[in-house]
Amino acid sequence: MSQLNAPSPVNVAVLGLGLMGTPMAQRLCAAGHSVHVWNRTASKALALQAHGATAHPTPGQATQQADITITMLQDGPAVEDVLFHQGAAKGLRPGSLVVDMSSIQPRQARDHAARLAALQVACLDAPVSGGTVGAEAGTLAIMAGGRAADFERALPVLQVMGRATHVGPLGSGQLAKLANQMIVGITIGAVAEALLFAARGGADMGKVREAISGGFAESRILQVHGQRMVERDFAKRAAVTVQLKDMRNAMATAQETGFEAPITQLFAQLFEQAAEHGLGDLDHSALFMELASRNGMN
Repeated sequence: MSQLNAPSPVNVAVLGLGLMGTPMAQRLCAAGHSVHVWNRTASKALALQAHGATAHPTPGQATQQADITITMLQDGPAVEDVLFHQGAAKGLRPGSLVVDMSSIQPRQARDHAARLAALQVACLDAPVSGGTVGAEAGTLAIMAGGRAADFERALPVLQVMGRATHVGPLGSGQLAKLANQMIVGITIGAVAEALLFAARGGADMGKVREAISGGFAESRILQVHGQRMVERDFAKRAAVTVQLKDMRNAMATAQETGFEAPITQLFAQLFEQAAEHGLGDLDHSALFMELASRNGMN
């Protein structure tokens, strides 16, 4: 891999090595950065030693040498736990920078940043979109909130993982991610319902998807998730439960800001019902199965 995106090595800690965190850490290693990793399941951290990372048994040990610490964790409570209860924040050096790339609520991001500021540690909230494919290819869309100077400082590291955009003050990155997830969740539902509608009337679902591609209905969701629906391939890439978490976070934030979001509310309910019906651990395109079941089309 070219190191043009990382002109000088940076000490980076990566906390959280799931489906997204692992390929992101691998890319940072390949770019020549000094990468320190921690994961709740230690074997995932140890596996990255083959790529040049240094595995640590605690998050505090992983952050001790870091100029930039990246968190890629399940949700807001998990980020709070790792930072402030499992010792990551205690290991941080004053003047270092935390880049939280998890998808959490904006108010949680601002709260974490305020607590880190008291330790003289800067913070960006920089969630991502693009899934495991984007993480592996380094093509993630990265939405960053925080001070412009902190964004510029993090940019050489962020560019290894994708295309980063500074979208505003602290919390704005999470707002952008929630907006993204609103569009993703709603569009998955729209594609699923439209394809099932066509199939119920006797059309070939795959051919309908092909026919409308390139028109005003064109979208990445139609291409990628629509194909998964046609093939009924719902192996987990981004789970129904994760999509539901994001929709719930969007609704909580809408309530906090006094914003009415009836379309998001409807789809949050649909994803919730899909999870209740045993689809939670499948890909979020499996909302198709929930809508198919409602119409007796399983």
